[in-house]
Amino acid sequence: MGYMSQEGYDKMVAQLKHMESVERPAASAAIAEARDKGDLSENSEYDAAKEAQAMLEMKINKLKAELASAKIIDTTKLDKNTVQILATVEMENKQNGAKMKYTIVSESEANLKEGKISSRTPIAQGLLGKKVGDEVTIQIPRGEIHLKIINITY
Repeated sequence: MGYMSQEGYDKMVAQLKHMESVERPAASAAIAEARDKGDLSENSEYDAAKEAQAMLEMKINKLKAELASAKIIDTTKLDKNTVQILATVEMENKQNGAKMKYTIVSESEANLKEGKISSRTPIAQGLLGKKVGDEVTIQIPRGEIHLKIINITY
């Protein structure tokens, strides 16, 4: 079961609808076009179109499975004093004074460019359950990082 925000769920539903209503018919059309070109035993275009369709169907099925097991988190019921999934955490790196701000999200919603990190990352794991003012030492691939939590918002 994957926990996610309503926004993340809605994006996945939209992506699934696009795949089913736009990409699937396009894949079928590509197969039909390649089939019309003659002998299928030596038609690499047909083979490529069939393979692309199979990959698309695999993605659609994976997305459907994720949506079926998704549990949308109601942020109004979360303890606002501790770091939990969907929390936006402002923190300071105690070694160099750098300030960071991340939102902890499900693995499927993670996007570092948007400041969203997966709840499975070492930093998120080290922050979960902590409160404003807490200092944590987290083991990351490059060694240890020492962080102080400055603010938690939802």
